Amino acid sequence: MNRKKKINSILKKRIKKMNSKLHTSNKPKYVSKADREKLVLEAQQQNDQQVDAQQQSEQEQIEQEQIEQE
Repeated sequence: MNRKKKINSILKKRIKKMNSKLHTSNKPKYVSKADREKLVLEAQQQNDQQVDAQQQSEQEQIEQEQIEQE
C-alpha cells in the first residue's frame, strides 16, 4: 500500500507542476519605482507638447480672424 501511495503522490506532483506551467498568471509585470517615474515624466512632456501645439493653433486662428476683420 505504501509503495502505491508513494507512486501516486509522485505522479500527482508531476501533473501539478505541468499544469502550473501551462497556466500563466494574469498578474501585471512589475515596474520599478524609477521606471514609473520615467513614464510619468514622459507622459507629462507629451501632454505639455500637445498643450503648446493647441495654444499655437489657437493663436494662429485669432491672428487670422483679426487679419480678416481688417
